[in-house]
Amino acid sequence: MGSKRITQLSQKLRAFNQDHPEAAEEFVEAFEDVLADAGLTYDRVSARVKKWNSLKAKANKKSEGKWIYPDPWQDVHDIIGVRITTLHSTEIPHVIDAIDDVFSVVRSVDKTAQTRISGGFGYGSHHLILKVDERVDSLRDYIGQQFEVQIRTVLQHAWAEFEHDIRYKRATDLDPQIDRAFTLTAGLIELADQQFDQIAAIREPDTTSSKDVAFSAETLPGIIAMILGNTVPPSRSEHYQWLEELLHAHDITTASQLRQLLAPQRIALVRDGLDYRFQPGQIRLIDDLLLLSFGETHIEKTGSSGAHPKQRVPRLRRRLEALNKARQADPAALVEHKPEREGSKLKKL
Repeated sequence: MGSKRITQLSQKLRAFNQDHPEAAEEFVEAFEDVLADAGLTYDRVSARVKKWNSLKAKANKKSEGKWIYPDPWQDVHDIIGVRITTLHSTEIPHVIDAIDDVFSVVRSVDKTAQTRISGGFGYGSHHLILKVDERVDSLRDYIGQQFEVQIRTVLQHAWAEFEHDIRYKRATDLDPQIDRAFTLTAGLIELADQQFDQIAAIREPDTTSSKDVAFSAETLPGIIAMILGNTVPPSRSEHYQWLEELLHAHDITTASQLRQLLAPQRIALVRDGLDYRFQPGQIRLIDDLLLLSFGETHIEKTGSSGAHPKQRVPRLRRRLEALNKARQADPAALVEHKPEREGSKLKKL
């Protein structure tokens, strides 16, 4: 039974390859057209038809003495495989939406989310099992064919390729240090992907999307520098945890909200009002911008924080008085600076 099953599988793969000698190229062109029509940016699209040795090995897999793929030609869904790599992870949902418009989605699995839920680092990718239907003219010869699409960032792809080469091709018993190194590298890649997402959100903010990129104490210096350039020097690295707390006290948690807080007209008003004797660093400037925007509320919420809480409240009150005088001198600045509840965005000056 087993040998007959494998023989039939071999015959079906051979017939498929004869009927569709350019299947990989045709799927690549179809997906490139889909993404181009949607106006999406991406790194590249690649495709392949599974080689016989790989298909045979998969078809022979068992669990508890039973075939995992009883009818391998129908049950193995990655006989045709497409891979789409994106420059950053915020592009992935848009790619999925574009694909959903023209293919029937049989199954969708977010491997990255699964890994995070389990509390670990590792393989990151979004897998789709799709079926070709009549909506893609260039693939009409494949109507009814199921296939797999993997969508991941270029960094996730590099990690996965290297891990597969080391873990599955070159060794059976790996040194535990290699496992530890892979885990550490996966964590660094996830952090790097987050940085790319933040760069994209800051450089090309999407005002039509509800999605945004959250910042952290570790990423705040870089985000602020990307918004302000080198006009404001960074502060001591150990103080950015406090800055994160100051911002979160007013529900400012994302890069786009931070960009609004750091609007040039706000900064100009703060500089004029406080007439700094020395160039303020990032944290001092943002503390003053929060004071400008939220006034007494900022003092109430953050007056007991920082390295010198006893001195902070009277200092904040003196600075607020100076800012209020500056606003009175400029009628255009007489605006109540509170966050909009919808989207938690700051009102414009």
